Amino acid sequence: MTDASLDIAVIGAGPAGLAAALRLHQQGFRPRIYETVPELKPLGVGIDVKVYGSKEIEELGLLEEFRAISVDAKDSIFFNKYGQEIYAELCGVHMGYLHEQRFVHRGYLQMLLYRTVVARLGADSVVQGVRCLGYTNHDDQVTLDLRDLAGNDFQATADLVVAADGIKSVVRQQMHPEHAEPVYSGITMWRGTTLMKPFGSGGTILHIGAPQTSSMIVYPIAENFEGTGKVLVNWVVEATREESVEDWNQLGTVEEILPYYDQCDLPYLDVQQMMRDAREVYLFPLIRHEPLETWIDGRVVLIGDAAHAMYPRGGNGACQAIVDGAVLAAKLATIDDVPTALQAFESERLAAVNRIVMAHRGEGYEVIRRMVEDRTGGERFTDIEDVLPLSEADAIFSKYHALVGQPRPGYEAGAATGFRTEHANR
Repeated sequence: MTDASLDIAVIGAGPAGLAAALRLHQQGFRPRIYETVPELKPLGVGIDVKVYGSKEIEELGLLEEFRAISVDAKDSIFFNKYGQEIYAELCGVHMGYLHEQRFVHRGYLQMLLYRTVVARLGADSVVQGVRCLGYTNHDDQVTLDLRDLAGNDFQATADLVVAADGIKSVVRQQMHPEHAEPVYSGITMWRGTTLMKPFGSGGTILHIGAPQTSSMIVYPIAENFEGTGKVLVNWVVEATREESVEDWNQLGTVEEILPYYDQCDLPYLDVQQMMRDAREVYLFPLIRHEPLETWIDGRVVLIGDAAHAMYPRGGNGACQAIVDGAVLAAKLATIDDVPTALQAFESERLAAVNRIVMAHRGEGYEVIRRMVEDRTGGERFTDIEDVLPLSEADAIFSKYHALVGQPRPGYEAGAATGFRTEHANR
């Protein structure tokens, strides 16, 4: 039923736009991507690709290439601000999922997808250095207003426009002007990378601190980085800070956040030294985007962060963006009428993803660290089982994993899926 002649324009060559183009190509379409930057480069920090995200990458035929640039996630461990262990769970295939969970540098994943798009769709499939200024819907086409690097304005037409232009989406602003102005959440993220020796299992993600004051996530994103024998570690710290929403991607220092972790004593990682040794530190104001009632305007559809920007907690933003492309391509391949296909896509995705957006805003499974801080009055505990029983933590995690589309293997049958390591209650 695929109409290979359907002219599809994708706005944005981030992971969402590139993955969507590959999925559309699998269904027989040949989309063209318009990207603002003149040359794509492997920028960014870490992404935690969940099992359903790895499934998508495998279905794109890129699993081996993805494995080569990423780290197998083995275990996930949660600590309070003192470094006392609260909870642990295995990850991916180590828990019993059919697919792996993997950590990767966002830029490396983007470049893998980009190289694949060029190889499969042709060098002219990605037009770089062209900014989308807006769109006009017609009965059976869309006119895009574009601008090149020289400042020349021109137009292009398409039967369908897929807007994957991220959290600052121009298309979203036009479609939903009432949501045009971002709102600062009151939280700033310090994001850095550090080259260091492996820690834990070599595939460990750490969740540290009391969210009431500051929260830290740490995980490796590249093994034997550039032949050094060391791992490149991605770390993120959240804390409250006076901020202007215009201050994007500003360079930061760790001096403001070191005091939050001066009592943190982990068995295998000096978090303060890790922060001091950072190769670079960026500040990102955490911006709140309200869930949208629709992602569609005529023949224009939003996907990825343009549709459902979520707090970067729990590692689902990029994964949900990649799923968008797969579902959209499948609907277009099986439903002749474009507007009807878009409605079918929205009906399957919007409500479910908006629930994830709100769950992330409420901390998701990270809430267990807040619970422990509250129940102990911010003091050290003697036995974590007296503070947060393993069965209670298990139920919280299982509910969240099911929410994002990856129910935990064995939990419904009564199996305990979380655990505590030998370092618990030390």
